[in-house]
Amino acid sequence: MKTQIESIMIGKVEAFGPKGEPSAFRKRAVSGLLEIGELGIGGDEQADRENHGGRDKAILHYAYDHYAQWRMEKPELAEALSLPGAFGENISSCGFTEQKLCIGDQIGLGTAVVQISQGRQPCWKLGHRFGDPKMVKAVIETKRCGWYYRVLQPGTVSEGDDIELMDRPHPEWSVAKAIDLLHDPKPEREALEALTELPSLSSSWKSFAQRRLDRLRK
Repeated sequence: MKTQIESIMIGKVEAFGPKGEPSAFRKRAVSGLLEIGELGIGGDEQADRENHGGRDKAILHYAYDHYAQWRMEKPELAEALSLPGAFGENISSCGFTEQKLCIGDQIGLGTAVVQISQGRQPCWKLGHRFGDPKMVKAVIETKRCGWYYRVLQPGTVSEGDDIELMDRPHPEWSVAKAIDLLHDPKPEREALEALTELPSLSSSWKSFAQRRLDRLRK
């Protein structure tokens, strides 16, 4: 299972939200050889490394495959969706999607090795970016959320490099399945318990799943 990087994007922390909240959500495409370290791609800043960065969420990947569908469903956003990076992603490619990839997948990204730690948890920033607060719900319902990588082996990456699946320890846990379970109004307890036990799942999503479990037990 292999594809190629279409675009690489990085962002700088700036005033972003309606009250000037700091964020590096706005990304710009870059070319040339870039370093990948434990906290992500060189030059990419993160205003909040607890919720939108850190080791478990070092790099955000979003499928460019989804853009055409979004433009068809929301033609008023066609201009905003004309180029990769609209969803705040670092990596854009075609062929890899939430249905095809799994939690824990180890992937060669240029010369680096990364691992899928969780799906993207949409927040208000998506609604602010598109001027449509309903985008957060739409992204969750369609499971077109994107996914995060932790960096297992630092390296370098550039536009056009291969992205290749190297190992799949949890083939039963697609990113889409995990997204669906965590947002299901009536999730199965056994499934939530199994998800919390995945060693490669991010700490934030383990906590998310545990909170849902705790509510079921009350």
